[in-house]
Amino acid sequence: MSAEGTWLMKPVPGASCAVIAEVAQAHDGSLGFAHAFIDSAALCGAAAIKFQTHIAAEESTPAEPWRVKFSKQDATRYGYWKRMEFSPEQWAGLKSHAEERGLVFLSSPFSFAAVELLRKLGIAAWKVASGELTNLPMIAEMARDKKPVMLSTGMSPYSEIDAAVDVVKKAGAPFCIFQCTTQYPSPPDAIGLNVLDELRARHKCAVGLSDHSGTIYPSLAAVSAHKAEVVEVHLTLSREMFGPDVAASVTPAELKQICDGVRFIERMRAAPADKNETGEKMASMRGIFLKSVVALSDLAKGTELSRANIGLKKPGGGIPPDKFESLFGKTLKRAISRDQQITFEDFA
Repeated sequence: MSAEGTWLMKPVPGASCAVIAEVAQAHDGSLGFAHAFIDSAALCGAAAIKFQTHIAAEESTPAEPWRVKFSKQDATRYGYWKRMEFSPEQWAGLKSHAEERGLVFLSSPFSFAAVELLRKLGIAAWKVASGELTNLPMIAEMARDKKPVMLSTGMSPYSEIDAAVDVVKKAGAPFCIFQCTTQYPSPPDAIGLNVLDELRARHKCAVGLSDHSGTIYPSLAAVSAHKAEVVEVHLTLSREMFGPDVAASVTPAELKQICDGVRFIERMRAAPADKNETGEKMASMRGIFLKSVVALSDLAKGTELSRANIGLKKPGGGIPPDKFESLFGKTLKRAISRDQQITFEDFA
């Protein structure tokens, strides 16, 4: 899926939906794995690849608690963030690789230093993680570029969402608000697709779904039922990979289903049907599938027609079924062979 024409390139409500493959920390600090995710997302048809840019000393302290203590390698959460860091040169290499594969490169910053690193890379748009939605000074710093800003809202009520939106509006940047559920994985009754319509009505903006269900269904429903302009899903190269987000991620095969499904849904929506206008193609199909009145046996001239000697069989094109009973009692003026269609000219 090319990003051209999607909200990422044309950030206005009603733009074609962009599918973002979220890597987050699934690379587990391996630069090679990070590049492998780029190739996978491109093959699946995603419009963008998204990472997270962590600089431990700028965003965290050794006292930060674990969300889930999953790592036997890292003694502290701070140490884990440190291991997730890439150098500016490595980030530049990831961005170049993504663009070579036709993907928009995105990364969520978690500090002012990360914002500046990404700004120097020439990032196309900003993604604000749910945990940073109340970090209004950092959002203001991102929005001053007037590049598109995507706001995830996983842990925030409307008061906090409204405050973040006001900061972006004041800067004059286009924006999209994401419904997001901060559960890994999210069960069906926690997805909250209704919020997409509420956000669109409240802020007259594009809306997106950042999904953590680990399935294809919420993304497709968001596009078909709520016309989301962006959907974001976590990507794992395999269900057997290491990391806290694997259960909330989709596989490459599932990501491809989402990308293909989004395009299919948009094509359906763009081609409304008129049931009163069958057209030439439907006329030929009607001839194949519909039925006509035929003789059930060889009928001699002068035979009186009845349910016993005429029936309804394919193909169509002759006397239609709705005229069937009106033929009872009529007399043939010529002989008719078995299975031959009867016409109105055959009656005396």
